[in-house]
Amino acid sequence: MSRLPLGDWVDSAVDWLQTHLAWLFDAISALVGGMFDGIAAVLSAPHPLLFAGIVAIIAWWLRGLPAGLLAFLGFALIDSVELWDEAMDTLTLVLVATLVTLIIAIPLGIWASRSRAVSAVTRPVLDFMQTMPAMVYLIPGVIFFGVGVVPGIIATIIFALPPGVRMTELGIRQVDGELVEAAEAFGTTSRNTLLRVQLPLALPTIMAGINQVIMLGLSMVVIAGMVGGGGLGGSVYRAIGNIDVGLGFEAGISIVILAMYLDRMTGALGREVSPVARRAALKSRSTAEGRKIWAYRPQPVVAVAGIVALALVAGGMGVFGGSDRSTVSGDVAQTGAGKKISIGFIPWDEGIASTFLWKELLEQRGYEVDVKQYEAGALYTGMANGQIDFQTDAWLPVTHASYWKRYQNRLEDLGSWYSPTSLELTVPAYMKDVKSMEDLKGRASEFKGRIVGIEPSAGEMGLLKDKLLPGYGLDEEYKLIDGSTPSMLAELKRAYAKKEPIVVPLWSPHWAYNEYDLTKLKDPKKLWGEGDGVHTLSRKGFADDNPEVAGWLKDFSMTEKQLTSLEAGIQKAGAGKEQDAVRTWLGDNPGVADTLTSKASKASKASKASKASKASKASE
Repeated sequence: MSRLPLGDWVDSAVDWLQTHLAWLFDAISALVGGMFDGIAAVLSAPHPLLFAGIVAIIAWWLRGLPAGLLAFLGFALIDSVELWDEAMDTLTLVLVATLVTLIIAIPLGIWASRSRAVSAVTRPVLDFMQTMPAMVYLIPGVIFFGVGVVPGIIATIIFALPPGVRMTELGIRQVDGELVEAAEAFGTTSRNTLLRVQLPLALPTIMAGINQVIMLGLSMVVIAGMVGGGGLGGSVYRAIGNIDVGLGFEAGISIVILAMYLDRMTGALGREVSPVARRAALKSRSTAEGRKIWAYRPQPVVAVAGIVALALVAGGMGVFGGSDRSTVSGDVAQTGAGKKISIGFIPWDEGIASTFLWKELLEQRGYEVDVKQYEAGALYTGMANGQIDFQTDAWLPVTHASYWKRYQNRLEDLGSWYSPTSLELTVPAYMKDVKSMEDLKGRASEFKGRIVGIEPSAGEMGLLKDKLLPGYGLDEEYKLIDGSTPSMLAELKRAYAKKEPIVVPLWSPHWAYNEYDLTKLKDPKKLWGEGDGVHTLSRKGFADDNPEVAGWLKDFSMTEKQLTSLEAGIQKAGAGKEQDAVRTWLGDNPGVADTLTSKASKASKASKASKASKASKASE
């Protein structure tokens, strides 16, 4: 049977949409991004403990004093592990996604409840949306909206939409038909029957649907972190990439706190807005005579007054949010003057080292630098769309050839800062009889039939799958395991300690060769190709917008000793302390910072003087 080119048809459809509906995607991106920025500004304005007090009062009003105390302690815990900003970004993402989802889901659910034809059409569509793996939604999201929070919100909306529609339709259909008939018999219009009879009685079911929408939104935050969505999802994704158990637990428990709070509050709010549930709640409160303090719940007016009082007290004490970030003083700091620059990186060691080196150098010179971790595909797409300014870990012309071929017209190559490099499969030196790729043939059982790989989007993994393993006849013996660079290194460390056979992809330079006694497997067929250079790539127009920074990056270079020592320092410092390690390294290597940023500065000044001179002559 011949292959159905379904994927080619989808690619063609996507290309057509990008060409003809780019204006629509830009408008949606601007609208969703504006909503996110606005809500994020509101949530980030109060001091963390003030915000914790506000959510505690809301919990007290809806569920009682114990819930209020637990809410305050939970949000205070988030602040204590220094993940407050990330938590507010996550809460904002969920709120925006939930708001847009409900704007679409509730009218659609009402329509489906009143028309069997609409219900029949929407049901299979909702089934498809709900069963499709959530991560798949990120692919068109990144293509149409680039990287960042917008594709994460769009993917969350699509993933969370089905329960909102289904529960709205179910709630209205479950309303007793006799009540509807009675309303109509008294001459009530169809619109008033919906608003005054069906929707009030369906509210508990609809609120349960809203609860599910929120929970599904929170389940998407980690996936959104893969494309630069930030927030707690970005922290979890960074923890996964770095095998950082501590950060993973802290971000995970913060997500749990948000999820529990939103779950309990939406459930309680559903009881507050439902007439039947309100009567039952009043009856239960009247029987709670023995525990008045714990059962007492303030009236809405009292709760609002408490929130306003907290805000006034906080304002008087000057605890509203404000940046306490210190800046570098002097002429050096005036270079950047607070200009924002975004850097993306893949979690490869030389990429981490060079990225945080430039983050420190630019911040010392007054720039505001945003650094985010991405998968390779998302990183290149983000730069091509102009959302990421530059990255310092492009391996060209071989390893990242597929990305460069696709996006080279929308990127600028600022040159190679390290070369030559090499890619290789590596085994521990105690595997004395394995020296070449050919020596792996027929020995899969010793290595458990696997090669422990890195990120599936990495160019090295593509070369292994497409060229190296088939070229040496190893593709049927060995399975290439997708993973991440830190997980591969953790597995190498574990196997090395136990003297177990293991084969992993590595590259040179890499600190692992200094840490362990390893053997680079020879490539007699030269399938790896020539060594790459590590290039700095930027979005189109970055050099024109930032000529001085572009000049620094073009002149940037590091020796193997400098690079491996910086990598080793970052490894020793641990995840989350990369910039501290960079500062220590710069202190141990005096003059490097000035060397990396002086030549281009002089060149930039000379260029500006030349242009001014030409302009002066032209005016004469």
